Amino acid sequence: MIRYALRCENGHDFDSWFRSSDGFDAMRTAGQIACGECGSTKVEKALMAPAVSEPRPATPRLTQPATPAETALDKLRQHVEKNSDYVGSSFVAEARAMHQGTSPERAIHGEARIEDARKLIEDGIPVAPLPFLPRQKTN
Repeated sequence: MIRYALRCENGHDFDSWFRSSDGFDAMRTAGQIACGECGSTKVEKALMAPAVSEPRPATPRLTQPATPAETALDKLRQHVEKNSDYVGSSFVAEARAMHQGTSPERAIHGEARIEDARKLIEDGIPVAPLPFLPRQKTN
């Protein structure tokens, strides 16, 4: 099947589908193609850009980083998870205990409410937010 943009002798534009280029020519010669607006059978092909389909992009793999920023973030996550202990919702208490010397110092990561993290910083306890959510569930 092929679709042609058509124009009649009175300048009316329309389009129609044909079995083939030869099929269009045979129907036009037989007077079987007529303008839907004025009924003229003097019809010619109009200038038309072909519709070229582009290949569809591959479906992204959501388990793999897609951009350089996602790759960097994934590397950061792996580094944090490999080199620190996940303490979940005990983060604030554990960070405070390490600062006071009642718990051994080590790298930790976990979860804290913003107001609790702000209080740690105000008390001189160094903490920083991570730009990702933890994979583990909270305690």
